[in-house]
Order: sequence, then C-alpha cells, then structure tokens
Amino acid sequence: MHTLRDIVSHRGAIVIKVGTNLLTDKRTGIRGKRIMQLARDVAYLRGLGHDVAIVSSGAIGAGVATLRLPGRPRTIPEKQATAAVGQPVLMESYQSAFRKLGMHVGQVLLTGDDFTERTRYTNARNTLRALFAQRVIPIINENDTIAVDEIKLGDNDNLSALVASLLGASLLVILSDVDGLYTDDPSRNSAAVRIPLVASITPDIEKLARKSGSDLGTGGMVTKIQAARRCVASGVAMVIAHGEDPSVLRDMLTGDIRGTLFLPGSRRLSGRKKWIGYVARPRGSVTVDDGARTALLVRHTSLLPSGIIGMSGDFRARDTISIVDRGGVEIARGMTNYSSADLLRIRGKKSRELQQILGRPSRDEVIHKDDLVIVTGKA
Repeated sequence: MHTLRDIVSHRGAIVIKVGTNLLTDKRTGIRGKRIMQLARDVAYLRGLGHDVAIVSSGAIGAGVATLRLPGRPRTIPEKQATAAVGQPVLMESYQSAFRKLGMHVGQVLLTGDDFTERTRYTNARNTLRALFAQRVIPIINENDTIAVDEIKLGDNDNLSALVASLLGASLLVILSDVDGLYTDDPSRNSAAVRIPLVASITPDIEKLARKSGSDLGTGGMVTKIQAARRCVASGVAMVIAHGEDPSVLRDMLTGDIRGTLFLPGSRRLSGRKKWIGYVARPRGSVTVDDGARTALLVRHTSLLPSGIIGMSGDFRARDTISIVDRGGVEIARGMTNYSSADLLRIRGKKSRELQQILGRPSRDEVIHKDDLVIVTGKA
C-alpha cells in the first residue's frame, strides 16, 4: 500500500475538508465531540511540523438545528438566512474546542470571485499565510450568505481543492460519510470494492462517480472527483476517507490509508499557471484545427491566429479563455492577448497580416506559451 510519507516529508501544509453530516445533526445541532476529535488531530499534525487549514461545511446544517427547521431549506434566500444563523454557532464550537488545546482559530469566508480575480486570489493566499505565521488555524467556508452560485453547488469539495492549490499544500484530506471511491455504488451493489489508489484520473475513474445526496449536505462523489482532478493537476495529493473513523488522520500518515489516495501529478506548475489553468473562470473559448492542437500538446508552442477556426464568448484582452479541439474537448486554457472583437477579425490569419488588419502593432501570438496551460493529458 502506498504511503504518504514521501509526499508530506517536506512538511507542507495539509488541508482538511469536513462534510456537513460529520459536524451537524438536524435534531441535536453541532456534534461537539467530533469537532473536539478534529482539534486533537490538528494538534497532532501541527506537532509533526505541518500547517493545517480546515475547510468546514456545516453552516446551513447548524442553522437548521438552531432554527428547528424540519429539513434543509430549498430556496436561495432561505439557505442564506439559515447559513447566517448557523455560521457563528459553528465557529463558536471550533473556537471552544481548539482553545482547550491552546490553539487559536480564525474565520475565513470566501466566494468564487476570491479565486477567479487574480488580485483577490493573491490577497486570500497572503491572508492564509499570515494566519499560519501567527500559528492560527484557518476555518474556511464559502460565504453562503452572499454566494448564490456556491449555495446552488454546495461545493466545498472543490473549494478545498482550490485552497490546497492556493497554499501549495502537500495534501488535501476530504473527510466524508463515505470511505473512498468504489467500483460501484456500495449502497446498491454489495460486490462493490473500494479503490485504494488512483494514479491518474482517467475517463473510467470519472464514470465511477455517482451523484449522491444527504439530508443536510449536498454534493457527492462527482464533486470529490472534480476536486481530485484539480489537486492532481496542481501537484497536491488527495485522500477521501471516512470522517467517523477517529484515528483515520493519524494512521494515514504512517501508511494505513483507509480510503482512496489520489497521487499528485508530476507537473509542477507555478502559482500563476495554477491560477490560469485551474482557478480562473474562462470568459470564452476558441476552437483550433488539428495542426494547432498537435502544436500545443506535442511541441508546447504558443497559440497563433492561423490555427483558430472558431470562437465563442465576449472577452477582453488578458482574460482567461478555453482552447478546445474540433471535437469540443477542452485541451488548454490561457490568457489571451486579444479581445473577442479583435480575434473575430484575425482568426485564421497569418501573424504577418495582423498589423495591417488591426491597424496597429500587434502580438504574433493569440496566447503566448508562458500564459498557456495544458489541461488534458491526451496528445
């Protein structure tokens, strides 16, 4: 069985994502004993030299219990109001548990824009690093009271992967009410077998993800596989493990991984390229011909206007856009040197023609290779 010793040997940060059902109960509210166990685990990891950040679900679940609602609210305003009630209750429980062990926690509420806007992304990273420097445990959640899209997704799995990438973490641990990825849905197929190790995320692995729901939480294996793809691409190992197991965090670092380990990819991208390829929201897309596809994937060249055969979206120069092939498969992302209006005029043209067409000095490349990130492994 593969161990995490080599992966975490440089004492990198560890991000722990905790699901709603592990933290809250719709009748009794916050599960204080589970949070206390988590605090003890964090103290253990800190003793090994790791900075630790927690991505915590549970604000809406805590609000459901506090307000004595019959179940999880359905409308966006109701979810926002319930999260507003539950978030301070949740943080009070974290603060109480960690204080007993001589540790401090800090609340960090994020939205999608804090990642997709480069300046805010950098500010978020600086804030988390400053908290680490002060020996504070960041407790991170989506800002559910204002983040409408995030509430629709309920997607703290991907949030935790974004945080792990932002921090350059060595490991993301997703603690859930499932103990890993299975060959089939184990609740429906008793012959399903847990997959202990995933070396690469193939289409077959993605097909294994089955949407699942819970009474208080949302999401399922689909979002966990999406998170794993982000982690693998960013050079971060990821583990899905059962959060009810009281020793799971300590044991996995000694080699006993009772879950599924996703190995990090071999590529080491700079922080800027991680942001371009896996964080920034594409504002549009261009379709390339087979020659340009080969040039990008095999020769790792810049994207020239001559290889573009189609485009969509309304974007400005320096926006991030997707590059797709004739089959509609996304192969790369990059920061464009041209707006969609200009690109509509120069697509398919030779670089030497650009200045005459646009009437001004122009860059030869639509996307320079230094601003381009391959997001598929297929050549």
